[in-house]
Amino acid sequence: MATDSLQNDHDLIFQQGRSPWQDAWYRLKQNKLSIISLNFLILMVVIALITPWLAPYGYETQDLALGASGPSIQHWLGTDIHGRDLMTRLMYGGRISLLVGFAATAVSLVVGVLWGTIAGYVGGLTDTIMMRIVDILYALPFMIFIILLMVVFGRSLLLLFLAIGLMEWLTMARIVRTQVMTVRNQEFVSAAIVTGLSHWQVISHHIIPNIIGPVIVYITLTIPSVMLLEAFLSFLGLGIQPPQSSWGVLISGGVETMEEYPWLLIFPGLTLSATLFALNFLGDGLRDALDPRAISDR
Repeated sequence: MATDSLQNDHDLIFQQGRSPWQDAWYRLKQNKLSIISLNFLILMVVIALITPWLAPYGYETQDLALGASGPSIQHWLGTDIHGRDLMTRLMYGGRISLLVGFAATAVSLVVGVLWGTIAGYVGGLTDTIMMRIVDILYALPFMIFIILLMVVFGRSLLLLFLAIGLMEWLTMARIVRTQVMTVRNQEFVSAAIVTGLSHWQVISHHIIPNIIGPVIVYITLTIPSVMLLEAFLSFLGLGIQPPQSSWGVLISGGVETMEEYPWLLIFPGLTLSATLFALNFLGDGLRDALDPRAISDR
């Protein structure tokens, strides 16, 4: 018993000596599912980065004489109706899908954090006007807006990033505004203002660092929704166009031939599902790690 008590005291001292970020990482490591998901996502990103050197074929390479064939030694995941290697197209498709997910989320992050921070920090009439604009934008049919952009300006990858990102920033702005309004009333912020710091210094050095936890969690939840939206647009034929591929394009093609060539739907569907599950599991783990009360309440 004495030994256990000493060990607990040692652990408590060790925990007290850690920074909040080190403490959050320690809690995250206790969640095995989140760590497995993190490692899986890192693996997917690494594969996407080195795909041009790792892929066994070019993404445009096709063998019309071979056509659609099942998994084999030469083509581990089979080929599509044009004789293109499915594993190669999955790897190149991952580059597009992950890029859309991260880039569009980055757009929503920048716009949402700036908008929510200004509204929450300034308050008053400025806050009211800015949040009413958010409410109005929420009421607009953004999916139709994105489809119209794609039809009028063409299927541009950059336009896809901007369109999806500018649709996803609204919720980010609301979350950030709520967090800023809570932190703004804390004593350390009042002390920083009294010392003569500028508004930008107060925001950048005291407010944003204290709201970054919920923002990180929401980012991990935004990326899956963006990837699903890209997959939906590709399914409608408004996303990435052949010979380029994304997981949404591959799933769209697999649906058309699922009865004859089921592997064309199964493998892209499993890849996208596994990635989305990993992002959600990581988001749950980060939520618990960055909010110790979530663990103590269980």
